[in-house]
Amino acid sequence: MAGEAHVEVRGLRKSYEAAGAGRVAVVDIERFSVARGDQVALVGRSGSGKSTLLNLIAGILRPDEGTILIGETEITALGESGRDRFRADHVGYVFQSFNLLQAFTALENVMLGQMFARRGANTGRAREALARVGLSDRVAHRPREMSVGQQQRVSVARALVNRPELILADEPTASLDEANSAQVIDLLKEVCAESGATLLLVTHEPWVVERFAARVELARLNRAAALQ
Repeated sequence: MAGEAHVEVRGLRKSYEAAGAGRVAVVDIERFSVARGDQVALVGRSGSGKSTLLNLIAGILRPDEGTILIGETEITALGESGRDRFRADHVGYVFQSFNLLQAFTALENVMLGQMFARRGANTGRAREALARVGLSDRVAHRPREMSVGQQQRVSVARALVNRPELILADEPTASLDEANSAQVIDLLKEVCAESGATLLLVTHEPWVVERFAARVELARLNRAAALQ
């Protein structure tokens, strides 16, 4: 990608122990970078390491080898608590399974995204984030009282509430119908464009990929995926 690198991966490798098969390589990437402010779709079939790569970039997982830089921070050099703090302050993560707490309201679920950030919890900012995704009238609703599409928008609001410079989206349309899927993709692209945030989204849906000018095929990037 052209421009200043916001995310840079070097010599990244991750494997898992598989029953009866020893260690199985999931991620083997020599080099990959995303420029600041770019919106990139990372496409690959199920099981090709897309979610693992995103979790490595987010610092949720640690690699077996390699370096990941986000801006000037080498997150692979941080301990678990350091990675958690960095993620809270700089990275928004949209999960395909939403990861909402069922006993909490939409507002409370969004405020959970603020708990570990340096700025701390702020009801006003949480309400603003929900308004940005069109859920001003759902702040007191719990997940079971909302549609699937509304639940994913709560997840998006939680990812946006700390105004991160990097948004990672892991198959954000996997649980949605086509109409809700299009709304979520357009919302993510629009918000990132407005704020100048970098967006890295993984998907296996061809129609989602078509909405992105910048596309990367994981089979060409990830040598472990190419061997599967």
